[in-house]
Amino acid sequence: MLEKHSLTLQQHRTSVSLEPEFWQEFRNIAKARDMGINALATEIDNARDPDTNLASAIRLFVLRSLRNT
Repeated sequence: MLEKHSLTLQQHRTSVSLEPEFWQEFRNIAKARDMGINALATEIDNARDPDTNLASAIRLFVLRSLRNT
């Protein structure tokens, strides 16, 4: 089941729906980097392909991060 959370990206509010497991790992990665999830989401948003939605970009980021650990 997807969980919907609001994020603020460069002073713009948006909603992202992810599975609870992805939210947890996303929070863990942000904490390990000593940053908030809004800041990390903004970083991902700025780097993503325009054809990839933010939820998918976050999932791919989490997957790549887990593979690199």
